[in-house]
Amino acid sequence: PVTAGSVVVPYGHVIGNEKWRGSEIAQRLQGKIRLIFEDGLGLVDFHLSNRTCILYISEADLVAGDEFKRRLVRFRNASSLGGIVIVEKTQLSDQYFLAVQKLVVLELGMVLLPVANQGEASQLITQLVSFYVREQSKDHNSNPFLRKQCSQLAEPSVFRTVQQIPGVGKTKALLLLQQFGSIHRLCNASVKELELVVGQTVAQQIYTF
Repeated sequence: PVTAGSVVVPYGHVIGNEKWRGSEIAQRLQGKIRLIFEDGLGLVDFHLSNRTCILYISEADLVAGDEFKRRLVRFRNASSLGGIVIVEKTQLSDQYFLAVQKLVVLELGMVLLPVANQGEASQLITQLVSFYVREQSKDHNSNPFLRKQCSQLAEPSVFRTVQQIPGVGKTKALLLLQQFGSIHRLCNASVKELELVVGQTVAQQIYTF
């Protein structure tokens, strides 16, 4: 797998794995962002910046078995890049989604973004690229010592993920993240610790989940 800094992504571009040439995602991205195809990206499907990449899991990958899980684990173990996992959540693949969510978010600590199809994925990639362009231009104009260390991208997705837990809505998700700070700490919290934030019933639901 590719490590941080070994792929240089030009400002405002996306580097795509050669296998996506001619795909629906590539066609829909044309004209919206500058897409360059390269061989040798290994497990990565798209590079959004020098440090952030996308691993795409299609409906076919989910239905076909566990190969995609091995790919994600290999990426996590060998790469220093920030990985965003985009997964096709359709009627057919819906039954596999919870297992994917558990693996990606809870076990590997990566960001998971569900989409309905490749068209929606291309919109998401376009939004992410414009986000990075904005962040980079802010960085160029600001004091490098004052830059925020935490990526803003993780926050909304982590917030949405916590809301997927049964019995947890927006308010409780916010309270839990303020208290525990990360999904990892939330996963390792005891029922007692959870009770202090959300009460006994919901604490038990979160712990079980």
